[in-house]
Amino acid sequence: MKIILDRRSSEPVYLQIRNRIRHLIEAEKLQAGDRLPSIRALAEATQVNKLTVIEAYSMLEADGLIYARPGAGYFVYEQSIETPVPATFAPRQEVIIPETREMSYFEICTAVGHANLQEDVINFASGFPMIGAVEDLQRIARRAVKGVGDELFRYDFPQGQIGLRKQIAQLLLHKGLEVSPEELIVTNGSMQGLSLTMQHYLKPGDWAIVESPNYHGALAVLQGIGARVIGIPMTPDGMNLMLLEQYLRSHRPKLIYTISTLHNPTGITTSQPHRQQLLALAEQYDCVVLEDNAYEGLSFEAVPPPIKAIDRSDPTGISKAGRVIYLGTFSKTLMPGLRVGYMVVTGTAYQALLERKLLSDLCVSTVSQAIVSEYLATGHYRRYLNQLRTQNLTNRNTMLKALERYFPQEATWTVPNGGLFLWVTLPEGLPMQAICHAAALQKVFIVPGSTFFPNQQGYPALRLNFSQSPEAIEQGIRILGDLLKTRMKRCS
Repeated sequence: MKIILDRRSSEPVYLQIRNRIRHLIEAEKLQAGDRLPSIRALAEATQVNKLTVIEAYSMLEADGLIYARPGAGYFVYEQSIETPVPATFAPRQEVIIPETREMSYFEICTAVGHANLQEDVINFASGFPMIGAVEDLQRIARRAVKGVGDELFRYDFPQGQIGLRKQIAQLLLHKGLEVSPEELIVTNGSMQGLSLTMQHYLKPGDWAIVESPNYHGALAVLQGIGARVIGIPMTPDGMNLMLLEQYLRSHRPKLIYTISTLHNPTGITTSQPHRQQLLALAEQYDCVVLEDNAYEGLSFEAVPPPIKAIDRSDPTGISKAGRVIYLGTFSKTLMPGLRVGYMVVTGTAYQALLERKLLSDLCVSTVSQAIVSEYLATGHYRRYLNQLRTQNLTNRNTMLKALERYFPQEATWTVPNGGLFLWVTLPEGLPMQAICHAAALQKVFIVPGSTFFPNQQGYPALRLNFSQSPEAIEQGIRILGDLLKTRMKRCS
């Protein structure tokens, strides 16, 4: 691929490179799946700095024209990926109220961490996004650390840096949620916000409602508090609101924990009417709503504003309502290791939660906050999200096609419009622990779907992370499909 640059042009060199490659792709001189020159090779061929090529490739990724495969290079994106026909998601509508309490979160996190360290393992159980843009991180981190300077030698405010809170408020405004920086608390990932909120509103013996299945970390926090859990089953539209009202009336829980956008583990996004009805029920039965939308930034299409956005002022307009607490994070959209999340808190709970956070960790890492702030200020965060969404869409469709090809006909699954996961429902009676063990022997790591139900009492299922390379997805799903079909023959 030959790129001729006009050194006398007023157009920046990186834009010339980007526009030339864009032309080659649109003219079909570069075909879907073609590999582009490496950053080093193109920099040498055009006699420019590698950072110039990185900037050009980053813009092409943001345009949805190319994508990066970790360790393999950059490739032309396949524009016309046909989305497979979605299978039916119709799980049994059984409310789960566990009588005993078992903790497995620590063991699961440890096992997933070990699997992530093994390069030859296909890890479908991970909750992490793909690794990418390491060069950007190194460059941005250097600028960020230089900017904070002597701030590293003192503690920061427990609510987080004011500059970052202003940027997060602007980010949320684009999602339809209008908040001020004074209503934001920067946290060590959304997990800290989740834990602080649950500890504030619940004491041992209190009832709390969760979606079933649900994020296993939230279930572990509730168990640690000693709260009693009611698992309301998921439907294709979200939490079963008819059953929700029934148990709000009968048990008077103090808190509803919900993931309204790109639910973990099913990937379901609820509609605006569903969100309005859930909030109306919470108001009717005087219940706090904890809305945890960690994956919201990874949606392939526009989503309704968060439930928090309709948590309106009282009729007099004197004070804002504080029934909904909203959680977000950069761990799932940027990188997990930075551990920067945030919570939106309005009303009287703000000060109490801030004091509780102060006693927990004093403040979030100044360096991590500065790096996130630099990403937001320079526009790299927006471009990186576009790149990630493009790659995730390719990977999701690769996994859906592989499921159709290799999984038994009795299996059904969700088709999420973003995020990292889809949820596979399997026939009753399958020995899921044995299947997980057999998969591990073939270098495919999964955890049983029971992990995501209160007290592990749910139906047979799998949460599969599609933030893998297409080749790994194809291989891993083929292995799992063969194992499931073999086990089903033995059970029949």
